[in-house]
Amino acid sequence: MNTTLTVAYSSAESLKKAVDDLIGAGIHQEQFRVTQSNLKLKVTTPKAIEPEIRELLERHHPIQHGHGCKYCDYLSI
Repeated sequence: MNTTLTVAYSSAESLKKAVDDLIGAGIHQEQFRVTQSNLKLKVTTPKAIEPEIRELLERHHPIQHGHGCKYCDYLSI
């Protein structure tokens, strides 16, 4: 089963570093989507590796973090 993680960053540089880390970790570009206008990154990942992906994304200090559920608000870190 897959889950979607959504993060927002305060700078384009942090967003780029997070994307670079995802690619470096072997996450395929089809598994994530970047929205440059609001510096958001959505990653669809298997539940089994969610903790590793979450840790990777948090390295770059997101300002908001959520799990992609359209009925839920962002969760603070």
